[in-house]
Amino acid sequence: MRVALDAMGGDFAPLETVNGAIEAVKEFPCEVVLVGDKVKIEEVLHKCPGWEKLPISVHHASQTIDMHDQPGAAVRRKKDASVVVATQLVKEGKCDVVIAAGSTGAAVAAALFGLGRINGIERPTIATPMPNLTGTTILLDSGANVDSKPKHLVQSAIMGSIYAKYIMGVPNPRVGLLNIGEEDTKGNEQALATFPLLKQLRTINFIGNVEGRDIPKGTVDVVVCDGFVGNIVLKLSEGLASAIMQLIKDTISQSGILTKLASLMVLPALRSLKKKLDYAEYGGAPLLGVDGGFIICHGSSKAKAIKNAIRVAKEFAEQQVVDHIRENIVREGLAERDGE
Repeated sequence: MRVALDAMGGDFAPLETVNGAIEAVKEFPCEVVLVGDKVKIEEVLHKCPGWEKLPISVHHASQTIDMHDQPGAAVRRKKDASVVVATQLVKEGKCDVVIAAGSTGAAVAAALFGLGRINGIERPTIATPMPNLTGTTILLDSGANVDSKPKHLVQSAIMGSIYAKYIMGVPNPRVGLLNIGEEDTKGNEQALATFPLLKQLRTINFIGNVEGRDIPKGTVDVVVCDGFVGNIVLKLSEGLASAIMQLIKDTISQSGILTKLASLMVLPALRSLKKKLDYAEYGGAPLLGVDGGFIICHGSSKAKAIKNAIRVAKEFAEQQVVDHIRENIVREGLAERDGE
């Protein structure tokens, strides 16, 4: 299993991306190809004694794409950008999956131009795992497409169900359409047009409309919405989780000695809660719909998040998620026939 890692992507690259790769290959049976500025990458590697014996190699790329670049134009113009080169390694069959942090727009553009779309998928979608009371809910789209048509949400539902089944281990994932109410008649034009299309699908377990509160409650395994709404839900959830943990910490620190002593007894539980709410534990989110494995990481990912993203990438490739999506798109009659 070979993973192409954009070592120059993210706020803390290449230090954290390289360290995350080192941690990953020590824990998981895989090989990592670090793509980016060879001099800068090797400066980090040489600070880690014995790295030469690890299944890690460096593939030089002379350019990078930053957050200020226009994604599509940058991908076309910067042919030797690290994310573009990493994607090309997968296209050529030299690696099995790509991992990229940093600009989500650049990652999506690189995947579309470099790998293309699965036949029958018009717009790829980012599937983000979100913790809930009983496990995990997959939210998609969480930012790839701010405007989506009903048919795009249908495609997302199929792909999200596949991901939940083969990666999250849910035998028959419950798929819901994010809406302002559970009734069939609720919602905007997009939701009202999407609902009957989802009911017609044969390959998913569509349970109807769900509300935002159903995500943390765990009453649904896959939630479908457009990227505009999904990204707001995701960022709000991240901010809320961080705020709650900070409020708990502040409350304890401002309390009396008895409360502080009592807090020591619940410290293990608080640590477990913090771990469950930490996005770094989930690693990265797959870009579903492109014709190859592509995992997108948070721009502020550090070594732990990169390590876990490599784990996700490895599972994604091993479970042949792309092939399963392709099969279900054909079963639903959504794949275009040659020549059409």
